[in-house]
Amino acid sequence: MEQTNKEAAEETHNTPGRMPLNAGDTGYGSVPGPGLPGSVGASESAPLLIAEPEPEPVQRWQPMTKEELEVVAGGPGWRKVRCYLVLLFWLAWLAMLATSVAIIVMSPRPVVTPLRWWQKTLFYQLQPDLLVGEQTEGSGGINALCEQLPYLRSLGIGALILEGLFDKEALNITATGERFGTLPQILHLLAESNKAGLKVVLDFCQVDLLGPQDAAGNKDEPSNLSVHHAVRFWLEQGVAGFAICDTDAAYSEKTLLEWRGVFKEFSSQEEDEERIVVVKQTRDGLPPLNNATLVDVVMRSILPPSHHVLSAKEVADAIETHLQTRQEDIWPSWTVGGKTSRDLKKLLLVLMMTLPGSPAIQYDEEINQTQNVSLKAGVSHGETSEPSDTDTDKEKMKRSAISLLTSLSRSRAREEALLYGSFTFLPFSSSTNSSNSTLASPSSPPILAFLRSWGCVHFLVLLNVGPEIHALDPSWAPSLPEAGVFVASTGMDRLGSMTLDTLELRPREAIVIKLFEAGSYS
Repeated sequence: MEQTNKEAAEETHNTPGRMPLNAGDTGYGSVPGPGLPGSVGASESAPLLIAEPEPEPVQRWQPMTKEELEVVAGGPGWRKVRCYLVLLFWLAWLAMLATSVAIIVMSPRPVVTPLRWWQKTLFYQLQPDLLVGEQTEGSGGINALCEQLPYLRSLGIGALILEGLFDKEALNITATGERFGTLPQILHLLAESNKAGLKVVLDFCQVDLLGPQDAAGNKDEPSNLSVHHAVRFWLEQGVAGFAICDTDAAYSEKTLLEWRGVFKEFSSQEEDEERIVVVKQTRDGLPPLNNATLVDVVMRSILPPSHHVLSAKEVADAIETHLQTRQEDIWPSWTVGGKTSRDLKKLLLVLMMTLPGSPAIQYDEEINQTQNVSLKAGVSHGETSEPSDTDTDKEKMKRSAISLLTSLSRSRAREEALLYGSFTFLPFSSSTNSSNSTLASPSSPPILAFLRSWGCVHFLVLLNVGPEIHALDPSWAPSLPEAGVFVASTGMDRLGSMTLDTLELRPREAIVIKLFEAGSYS
């Protein structure tokens, strides 16, 4: 029976045109109508499980291989890029080079003037007989000077101006005075000076070289020939030059031209062999010459001649006058000249060593080596007594003076600003607001100041001639750098860096300061 029903069902299903028996039944196994969710068409077209879309493959970055890089780098595009980069590099380099050259050419810079040996030299004026005292006779002064030559050279002295070797009335200047011994001893001094690296200038000031007949204008007198012969004689012995006064008969164009003719015979290509003529100026103004090149150095005195010790006000006025009325036609050489107190001697030494020109210091007991030797010799001969306080103070002052001279000479030798830098006189304004400063009286000498500049290097020199303490006004020189470093001072006790707004000048003190911008000094 069951088999019959199955066969009938299959027959009905397979027979076209015949409706199934359960067509209208909506129960289990019924077929929904077309268009319904359960229809046959829907069940056949829509999947039973909807699969998620596969993600797109992500391309990972990988460095190019060597073969790929060689292929790409050899392409025309990269060749152009490389050419453009190389061209851009060289154009930028040439532009920077051209800019640097333009800045160097257009920027103002000091002009270097080659200096002669006498423009860079520290002169030392002395009389040989002063080295050992008046009780010494014969050639003692010459021998003592020969012993001190290496010591003087160590202080920075480059040339000696020997004074008093010749009698004022002597017509034959190859003969020296009796108190200096014979001519061979002078020649020995010249030889020893050359060995020590010191040049010697003979002082003919106030010596009647030409005699009364030559002074009257006679040209062919025997005395004129003897002077010509004497000049040649001393030049052959290695003398570096001669010093005369502006009041001498030799200070004339005719005589100086003759000397120049003799100088040419001893001149050479080396600058150190140049012979010079020094003229000591004794008047307010130097008598003019038609040919100014006949004179190499004009020695001027800072202080006026006087028989009494000049006061601080007179010293300050004399210094200020020279600072404001400097002459630049002939190379100057500065010396003290007049009399002053001992406490101002170091101040004037600082002034001479920092002014434009060649300093000419005079013989000073404080830098004389003979006194130290005699003191040590006295102790070695059995004098067991301890040195007094006076001797100790003198020894301290002597050491301070030597240290000051050595420091100034070394600074002047290595600093272009102190050799050929420009000179600027600075109007000074002092301040008395500091608690450590005393009130300056109205008659007190002002503070004197000047600037030596070479390019961006500035040296400030301050001189307090008066007896009061002065502090600098902060608005004194606003264009100057505020910071600096001490180079030298009269007490040799100023060391390290400093600022102008905190600086106070002690009585009769001179200070040399090298200025620099804050934070730029090394």
